[in-house]
Amino acid sequence: MVRRPRADILRPRCLDDLRSPVEEELNRWLGTEDEIEPALAKAMRYSVFSGGKRVRPVLALLACRVVSGHFEAALPAACAVEMIHTYSLIHDDLPCMDDDDMRRGKPTTHRVFGEAVAVLAGDALQALAFEILSDRRSGYTPEQGLRMVNELAWACGSTGMVGGQVLDIGGEVGEPELLDRLHAMKTGALFQASMRLGAIAGGGDAASVKALTEYGKEFGLAFQIADDVLDVVGDPEKTGRYAGSDVQGGRSTYPLLVGMTQSHAMAREAVERGLRALGLFNGRTGDLQELMEYVIRREG
Repeated sequence: MVRRPRADILRPRCLDDLRSPVEEELNRWLGTEDEIEPALAKAMRYSVFSGGKRVRPVLALLACRVVSGHFEAALPAACAVEMIHTYSLIHDDLPCMDDDDMRRGKPTTHRVFGEAVAVLAGDALQALAFEILSDRRSGYTPEQGLRMVNELAWACGSTGMVGGQVLDIGGEVGEPELLDRLHAMKTGALFQASMRLGAIAGGGDAASVKALTEYGKEFGLAFQIADDVLDVVGDPEKTGRYAGSDVQGGRSTYPLLVGMTQSHAMAREAVERGLRALGLFNGRTGDLQELMEYVIRREG
């Protein structure tokens, strides 16, 4: 029997299996330099195709498959989520925000294209996300499209990602409960939206959407705690960023507030709650279970 490399054991197969259709769909929606300003097109493509794991779009596809048995219907919605995620990274890295020079082992967008073009590339990706959800080529009914636009707007707006970013730049967060709130908005809301959009694309009922939302909430918490831990102990070659960048930037983290041991325990508890939320479904949750376990043992 041929043994799979350790990296393959650690990395869920669904991240590799579903990456190709996501990449193809992203490429289709991004268009070409003949269609938009070349400088803008290059910055958008550089940012989107910079080596991310595509966790959020994969979650959307898996949510769709859980409720419908297929994932194809969620491809446009998955791309919309990834556009929002990429735009947020571009803006987060700016000097007026987190002021980062590296992202996924590469120079950040503003370091390559300048701050002005980076801001505009993020703006364009945000607009494109909502264009995708409302475009008839996506195949969604008007009701589905409207629901998805509303869900994504909530997740990335003042009550979600942007609101969380404001909390993040507002100064050191000294209480774990406030840190939970910050990351539920800044990170968790988009994970929840990924699950909800996928379930809506697949025609899931209210109970299914609720259960998958709960999974997304716990996934986001586990993901963020693991991210904070990696900032302390992670290998920069694998994380794609400088070690200790969060602490050096004056940002509060779970290891800083509660210690490494408690951080690991909190992540495990979030995983267990997320797995329990999948109890509603009979079958087809294996990939979601594996992905939830992976999120706290990943190395990058």
